[in-house]
Amino acid sequence: MNFVAATHNEKKKEELIRILKPLGIGVETAELPPVEETGKTFAENAYLKAQSACGATGKPVVADDSGLSVDALGGAPGVYSARYAGEGATDAQRIEKLLNEMKDVPAGKRAARFVSAICCVFPGGRVVAAEGRCEGPVAFAPQGDDGFGYDPVFLVNGKSYAQMTPSEKDAVSHRGRALEKLVCELEKLSRSGYNNKETGK
Repeated sequence: MNFVAATHNEKKKEELIRILKPLGIGVETAELPPVEETGKTFAENAYLKAQSACGATGKPVVADDSGLSVDALGGAPGVYSARYAGEGATDAQRIEKLLNEMKDVPAGKRAARFVSAICCVFPGGRVVAAEGRCEGPVAFAPQGDDGFGYDPVFLVNGKSYAQMTPSEKDAVSHRGRALEKLVCELEKLSRSGYNNKETGK
């Protein structure tokens, strides 16, 4: 089974390939038109991206929309995670803005979660979706040199995503959990006899 990855984020693309390959899912890239993310939820934005890419390529597509939701900030940055510090901001600038807004939030009140909504759209119109979450506090300062986005300030069992090896992160991350659920749904679809041409088999 093969899908086009509907993302312009190279780091996210790497994670999709890394997590899905051992599960028997191939991921390829394509030149895709930009998509205005007007959805109010991660799931809505994932669908918008997958639908657009499927229409442009005529192939099955997998898309992810994800972000960090912080309780003390009323759920922000949420669906605006990538644009939290303005268009074109760097990861460091987004983290700086987040930590500045949380500078007076004590350790016991820094609860947050990463959310990943995954959506597959097939040329025949079939949609398969899944969501994964990972709970953890926001650190007071960046920790670790790996990962991307808000990884250096999101802690799981006292360790930031950016301090984990790729395999450690994939085992606990929101995206890893969402993709595992997605594969289960795709296997159900395959067993139901859904058209192999549609599923890219």
